[in-house]
Amino acid sequence: MKQFWSRYRAQYRLNLQLSIPIVLSQVGQMLTQLADTVMVGQFGGADPLPLASVAFGSSMAFLVLIGCIGIALGLTPLVGERYVQGDHQACASLLHSAVIFYTTFGLVVGLVQYAITPLLYYMGQPTEVVDGAIPYYQMLAYSVPFMLCFFAFKSFLEGVGNTKTVMVITVVANVMNVGFNYLLIFGHFGAPELGVEGAGLATTLSRVASAAMVFGYFLWHRTYSTYLKGFSLMACTWQRVRRLLSIGLPIAGQMFLESSAFVGTGIMIGWLGTVALSANQIAITLGNCAFMVILSIGSASTIRISHCYGRRDTAELRLATHASYHLVLAWSLLASLFFILFRHDIPRLFTDNEEVIRLTADMMFFVALYQLWDGMQNISVGVLRGLQDVKIIMPIAFIAYWLINMPTGYLCGITLGMGPAGFFLSYSFGLGAAALLMMARIRRNILRLR
Repeated sequence: MKQFWSRYRAQYRLNLQLSIPIVLSQVGQMLTQLADTVMVGQFGGADPLPLASVAFGSSMAFLVLIGCIGIALGLTPLVGERYVQGDHQACASLLHSAVIFYTTFGLVVGLVQYAITPLLYYMGQPTEVVDGAIPYYQMLAYSVPFMLCFFAFKSFLEGVGNTKTVMVITVVANVMNVGFNYLLIFGHFGAPELGVEGAGLATTLSRVASAAMVFGYFLWHRTYSTYLKGFSLMACTWQRVRRLLSIGLPIAGQMFLESSAFVGTGIMIGWLGTVALSANQIAITLGNCAFMVILSIGSASTIRISHCYGRRDTAELRLATHASYHLVLAWSLLASLFFILFRHDIPRLFTDNEEVIRLTADMMFFVALYQLWDGMQNISVGVLRGLQDVKIIMPIAFIAYWLINMPTGYLCGITLGMGPAGFFLSYSFGLGAAALLMMARIRRNILRLR
């Protein structure tokens, strides 16, 4: 045991130095959704309709946004590899192209998201839920270009190993979101009482502020301002965009397929009624909170692996990979224990409806069950991103989430009559399959590099 600790102690320290700020920034982003859910739930009181509307609206908007974020994450390993090689000009060129391309792409996606609003009525949800969700969903469409502009700078900073700045900006933006929620949902201090729509507007305002703050930081900081020199629209060449897409598109595809499995499952749960949909929103929000820590360790793994890969240091790369798996295993066990012990208490923070509380408590067992597999598959994705071996993750995601997860969910939840708990049980099958297949791919890569 002593030998094991001495071998991995430095790796844990390096991974945690990168992970902890990312954890705080990711949790801050997750708290935006959590704040919307909690405050809208309090606004609705015993009426589950406002909470169900936010559940459906946020799911549909998240499905669009997650693919965009995946494309933006392609910048991190490209910058990380060139940064450790000392090619700062290449890093600057990648940043210029990313800011222009991601923001423009976000504008197009936001317009498409707004235009397809009528399709929400064809998802099999109660009409009153869709009516309540549309204002929230449309407000979030306005925020997409600002969110992607922020992620361009965020991915660059993480590529060079600076994770603290994004943490500070995200925490500040999250505090702003809570404040805007207080004003706009409930109509305090003379503001209009907008309810669900106010939650969407608050989120949009906080995302605009995030983009403004990170851009201002680059202009102010002497080191990073040099990367903006020579910035022009002409810097965004097709060759650089194609390189960004070669890494970003497979990542986006994997994230979309995984998220669509969760969203698709949420839609099927919506077939069971408003109470089931509200319970799903609470359970999935709690699961996502735990996932933000997992995602942060995975992002730190991408940074570590991309730097090791840039130096072609295979021994360090292998140790860093193992250390990431150890950390996520410890966190997953802790989160699972927490969800089981407090399954009856946590839902009361969201709603006063006893039926929703009881159903959520039953579902929390299965949220705890899939934590381990969720952690292992996400670390594997982070390592493969760092190695720039991302083409394989889309086929794996398709098999795991669309061919295993969703059919199993329908079988357990509808055919076998397990209800929402059956749908949540299926996540363990899909995430487990993804984890095992990706870990086999990583082993192959490390052997090849050695």
